[in-house]
Amino acid sequence: MTATLKVHPVPAPGAEDVVVATHGPDTGSVFTGTEEGSIFRISHDGNRIERVARTGGRPLGIEFDADGRLLVCDARRGLLRVDPATGRVEAISDQVGGERYVFCNNAAVATSGEVWFSDSSTRFGIDEWKADLVQDTRTGRLLRREPDGTIEVVLDGLAFANGVALAADESFVAVAETGARTVVRHWLTGPQAGERDLLVDDLPGYPDNIARGSDGLIWVAIASPTDPVVERLQRAPLWLSRQVTRIPEALQPKPKRTVRVQAYDAEGALVHDLDLKTEAYHMVTGVREHDGRVWLGSLHEPAVAVVEL
Repeated sequence: MTATLKVHPVPAPGAEDVVVATHGPDTGSVFTGTEEGSIFRISHDGNRIERVARTGGRPLGIEFDADGRLLVCDARRGLLRVDPATGRVEAISDQVGGERYVFCNNAAVATSGEVWFSDSSTRFGIDEWKADLVQDTRTGRLLRREPDGTIEVVLDGLAFANGVALAADESFVAVAETGARTVVRHWLTGPQAGERDLLVDDLPGYPDNIARGSDGLIWVAIASPTDPVVERLQRAPLWLSRQVTRIPEALQPKPKRTVRVQAYDAEGALVHDLDLKTEAYHMVTGVREHDGRVWLGSLHEPAVAVVEL
């Protein structure tokens, strides 16, 4: 598909995820969180950018709850709630079963108020994300927070649990496995309720955040194409993969430059594949389709971007 990318700079690097306000005074605005802990609001046309809060950590996944507040997965602080009108930051949860989250990453909010969210690893935090990916620890988890505050682990053993999204009818919740290049589907209703299968496997790269768009499709950010070196290291003896993550950063495997997102329907059929050739942006880690526009975030870029479908 041919599309044109427009880049909107923000005042800090690492605008990792994006969410579009669909109700209230901020309707049409885009929100993102950056490396030094800020939450920014960006106007629909990208001409106005303002900081609305500081989390004191590293915000990653960002969603709206039913009250118009931002639910933020902070890699260092856990689940937070941010009021975009006042900037107030409220800590919701930083642990389950008495153990702190190591890498709170992405979430989806159900109409019932349930929050589904990922903890990417129980061994490595955000500063060592490459180590978890290369060592293939498979300690990622999908968790659920009930409206009364109860939290439980629903799935574990995931290969770097990342993006989370609910089906349009909320019949299943999907979670991306970055290390396995899959999107896992956990059924919530129907004859398969409680069962797990795959919505998509053998993705053409490493998935990061995922999100259901206004089109009802599940959009998947492909942060980097498949890397043969990483694939081999995941199958190598643990001592070897550990050594690789201890060598200087400049010599470690790096994500390849790419701007790619895909969209899948509820049966796992590919509907859109945006693979853009550009030097203006790279490493797309967040994606949000809204009314025919696809907003993108990046773990490294000091900017968000948008594509008109």
